[in-house]
Amino acid sequence: MPSPVSVSDLTVHLGFWLRMVSNHVSHAFATKLANQQVTVAEWSLMRALYGKEPTPPSRLADAMGMTRGAITKLADRLIAKSLIVREASESDGRAQTLALTDRGRELVPVLAALADRNDAEFFECLTGDERETLERLLKCLAERGHMTAIPIE
Repeated sequence: MPSPVSVSDLTVHLGFWLRMVSNHVSHAFATKLANQQVTVAEWSLMRALYGKEPTPPSRLADAMGMTRGAITKLADRLIAKSLIVREASESDGRAQTLALTDRGRELVPVLAALADRNDAEFFECLTGDERETLERLLKCLAERGHMTAIPIE
């Protein structure tokens, strides 16, 4: 019988630990949002619209690193929940824009507070310096890897 090839353990990989933390942080946040009947993807689109003039879906797709089809599907779900509206553009009646409804505008700060609370729950164990270092390193990796799409899953 041939001798087994040496195989590294899962836990020696930084990606394992990033995924471990990311999965737990993301799942906890998704659960908090679900209590408000909103998904992470829907929250991301709502946050992108917050404080902005009505915006063309194509501009949102570009800014969020998503396809136009994905934005349309998200928009349809949020329209059904009365959180955003789709309207004809004032400057070009053939084009459409998306904007938060009053209800959507009121909900965004509530959801942002949930995001803040979720971050605090997972990262308050870090000192201020540790948190700054972790953020700097993650941003550096994202920049070097040309990671620009907003994570929605």
